Amino acid sequence: MALPLVQLTRSADPEPVPPQPQPLIRKPSWLKVKAPGGETYLRVKGMMRELGLHTVCEEARCPNIGECWEHKAATFMILGDVCTRNCAYCAVAHGTPAPFDPVEPVRLAEAVARMGLQHVVITSVDRDDLEHGGAEAFAGCVTEIRKRLPAATVEVLIPDFKGSERALGIVLESEPAILNHNLETCERLYRLARPGGRYDRALALLANARRLRPDGLTKSGIILGLGEEWDEVLTAMRDLRRSDVNILTLGQYLRPTDAHLPIARYYTPAEFTELGEIGMTMGFTHVQASPLTRSSYHAWEQAETAAARRPGGSAAIPT
Repeated sequence: MALPLVQLTRSADPEPVPPQPQPLIRKPSWLKVKAPGGETYLRVKGMMRELGLHTVCEEARCPNIGECWEHKAATFMILGDVCTRNCAYCAVAHGTPAPFDPVEPVRLAEAVARMGLQHVVITSVDRDDLEHGGAEAFAGCVTEIRKRLPAATVEVLIPDFKGSERALGIVLESEPAILNHNLETCERLYRLARPGGRYDRALALLANARRLRPDGLTKSGIILGLGEEWDEVLTAMRDLRRSDVNILTLGQYLRPTDAHLPIARYYTPAEFTELGEIGMTMGFTHVQASPLTRSSYHAWEQAETAAARRPGGSAAIPT
């Protein structure tokens, strides 16, 4: 019998307080990366265009795109490239999406097979216009990839599906190796940064994923530099552990355009190292923390490490 679904209850979200940006400073040296353009990168890019596929690597302007694509690793973005929500930190376009394409999972699986990937990450725009938020597309991608590459592990980075228990169940029934949903920021800044989301809803989704499929891994990420305080970061990390999340990613927020939230400050590599160490003491089985870390950065290594460190279940959850 499945354990009862979690309903995390909190008081109403606090009023958002806009971050107070520091005076304009140059981007630190540790955030500068080489522009992409290698042979493998160009071949992967050509394949994406040929098959009509989108990647969050491109849409979200990820700074690691050159490194990852040269290693034949990419995060596919399904359900189009237009989002029904408008998060204040995100570079993905907002508007009315194209109709749902039921053949997309097959095209994506064909690309994965041609690339010979061993670990695949699949994410999507928010599709609040669809009954189950696009959950069927996620499940279809996992199924189609397994038909072609049975040994490949598949990670899904899902939206919150507006809290739909049925949508979460559809995804979990396909048995992805990792279910990821990013918390992104602290509770105080949630309405400012993610006006279409809710802090408690994100935590409940992650907790329910672990309870409905306890043999699977769960993962979440936080971006730093939106105006949160150090203690608020630690509180968010503890909340994720209370939801029994296994893998945590922490990275620096980089402002996509002048229309997005300003950068309140840059965290140093030493601060990321400290947060990573704190996360491990909280009981996460793997913490990826650095200025350039993104949710799917070195995802294959995160999956292997977390699985190896979790022999029979989750680590202790802080009270």
